[in-house]
Amino acid sequence: MKHNTTIDFIYLSEKDMIRAGVTDMTACVDTMEEMFGLLYHGDYRMAGPNNDSHGAMITFPDDSPFSNMPKPTADRRMMAMPAYLGGNFGTAGVKWYGSNIANKEKGLPRSILMFMLSDADTAAPLAYMSANLLSAYRTGAVPGVGARYLARKNSKVVGIFGPGVMARTSLAAFIAACPQIDTVKVKGRGQKSLTAFTDWVRENYPQITHINIVDDIESVVRDSDIVTYCASGEVGDPDTYPLVKREWVSPGTFLAMPAPCNFDSGMEASDVRKVLDNTGLYEAWYEEIPKPAHHCIPLIGMKFMDMIELGHFSADALEDLGAIVAGDAPARLNDDEIIMMSVGGMPVEDVAWATVVYRKAIEQGIGVKLNLWDEPALR
Repeated sequence: MKHNTTIDFIYLSEKDMIRAGVTDMTACVDTMEEMFGLLYHGDYRMAGPNNDSHGAMITFPDDSPFSNMPKPTADRRMMAMPAYLGGNFGTAGVKWYGSNIANKEKGLPRSILMFMLSDADTAAPLAYMSANLLSAYRTGAVPGVGARYLARKNSKVVGIFGPGVMARTSLAAFIAACPQIDTVKVKGRGQKSLTAFTDWVRENYPQITHINIVDDIESVVRDSDIVTYCASGEVGDPDTYPLVKREWVSPGTFLAMPAPCNFDSGMEASDVRKVLDNTGLYEAWYEEIPKPAHHCIPLIGMKFMDMIELGHFSADALEDLGAIVAGDAPARLNDDEIIMMSVGGMPVEDVAWATVVYRKAIEQGIGVKLNLWDEPALR
C-alpha cells in the first residue's frame, strides 16, 4: 500500500497569532484550567526523569576564552521546553526560549520565543509559530486559574509590582476570573513602564476606575484582594528579592507570584495556605540545581522546597493547583484565608494554548502553508 508521505505545516507570525485568538484571555484561562486537570491525572509528559522538568537550559561561564560567547548577564536564558499533552489536545511541542535583558537597549523584547507544534504520533510538524504572546498569555492565565479557585469572588483591588508584560496578562486573567475588579495599585521602577501599563489598562479595561501608582511594595500589598509580583531582577541573593511581610497582608488575600519573591517568617505560618502550580515541577527543579534552591530559582515555590529540607514544615503542607482544579483538594474555604501560590510556568501550558490557537488558525485559514517534503530524501 502506498502511503501519503507529504508533510505540510503552517507558519504563524505574531499578527497571525493575534488573528487566531492568542490574546483571548478568557479562553486561555479556560484552556489552562483544562490542562491542569490533565496534569493532575497524569495525561502529560515533560522532560526529565520524573517527566516534570521545566526544560533544558544553556548556561554560560563568567569567564570564557572565546570572545564571541555570550556572557551570563542579567536574565540571560536560552532553553528548550518540550512537552506532550493528552486529553482533547493530543499534541506535542517545544518552545525555544531566548532571553537577554539587554535586548531592550536594541528596541527588542527581553525574551524572543518560537514554538513548534507537532503531531504526537509521527512527530511531524503541524505549526511553527511566534510565541511571545503565546507564552505571555499562558503565563498570565495560570494566576487567573488560581484566582478562579483561590481568590474571593468579590475581589475588587489588585496590587501589582512590576508593570511589564506579565503584569498585563496576569491582570487580564484576574479580571476574567473576578469581574468585579475595579482598582489597580501598581509600583514600577520607571515612569515609562508605568505610563505604558496605565495607558494599556485604560484602553482595554474601562471597568478599572481607579489606577493608583504607589511608591513602595508595602503599598502594593496592603488592602489588596489579589497581589502579584511580576518584576524580573538579579538572581542569587534572596535578601534582594522583593519581599512580602505578613503584617502587610489583609485577611482573605490571594497572592500569585510568577517572578522573584521572598517572604518573612509570618508568611511561613501554617494558617497561610501554600500552593504550587505543579508539585512535580518544583521537585524536578530541586533535583537539578544547587542548594539552597531559592538562590538559583527565585520563585517562592523553591523557598518552600528549601524550607521542607530544613524541617520548617512537611511536604504535605504544600497544595497542588491541579488537585484543587480536579476537586481532590479544597478551593478557598472562607473569606479570611490567606493563600500564596507559586507560578513556575510549564511547557505543557504552551502545548495547550498553541494547540487551541493552531486549530482556530486552520479553521479560519490563517497562516502561511509550508511544505517540508512530498517524499523524504532519506528514510
